[in-house]
This record gives sequence, structure tokens and C-alpha cells, in this order.
Amino acid sequence: MRESRYEHFPHDADIGVRGRGASCAEAFEQAALALTAVVTDPASVEAAERVEIRCEAPDAELLLADFLNAVIYEMATRGMLFGHYDVQIDGLALRAAAFGERVDVARHRPAVEVKGATLTGLRVERQADGAWVAQCVVDV
Repeated sequence: MRESRYEHFPHDADIGVRGRGASCAEAFEQAALALTAVVTDPASVEAAERVEIRCEAPDAELLLADFLNAVIYEMATRGMLFGHYDVQIDGLALRAAAFGERVDVARHRPAVEVKGATLTGLRVERQADGAWVAQCVVDV
């Protein structure tokens, strides 16, 4: 298993999620893990079910926001949490599989409900060292 490379960053009443990776897709995966980590420890979520997510956007930043909002939608409508993501990006089209399970309040102890990804702090870029960063603020 890969080492997690996600983190949170402070933002007034909300929280920032940031993913880093060797590729843009990996940075998106890590940003989604950071999103899960706002709610619960991703390591506590079993990969019992697979949910497909697809989205397209006019640029990489909006693609990240759309992807995270699709993850939030799937979590809310299915009553699930996801602890692993497999993201593939082709141009500005994204295909992902989110692996998770139904929320078990006693075991997962959800901290907050994430309402949506915002355009605040939205950034997707390749850094000088070749690593990718994908981040935004989520409304909690």
C-alpha cells in the first residue's frame, strides 16, 4: 500500500483538503482521501463496494471540484464512506472507482458532514520537482 500523501489546511469555518502525487491522477486520489479524512480515518473504511464516478470539466481545477463533489454526492446518497480511490484522467475527463462501505456510526464515528467542494483555494498544478498538488476548501 502506498504511503498517504494528503493533508488538511485551515480555512476560517471550513477545511482545506490537499493531495500530492507523482501524477495528477494520484494527487486527485490523495485529495479524495483527505476528503474522507475530514469525516473519518480512511484506514477504518473497508473496500466492500465499488462505485464508479465519471466527470468532465473545462480545466483541471474545475475537474477536481467536480470530482470531489461527485464523491460527496455518492457518500450522501448511498450512506457510504470511501477509503480507497483509483483515478484515471484522460485530458479533462476523469474516470474513478471509489471503494468503501456503508457508514457504521459506532465504528467510523463520523466527525462532520461535508456539504461540498468549493472554488476557494482551488489549485491543481505540477510543482518544480515534478510532483502534482490538487487542493480546495470543502464546506463542512
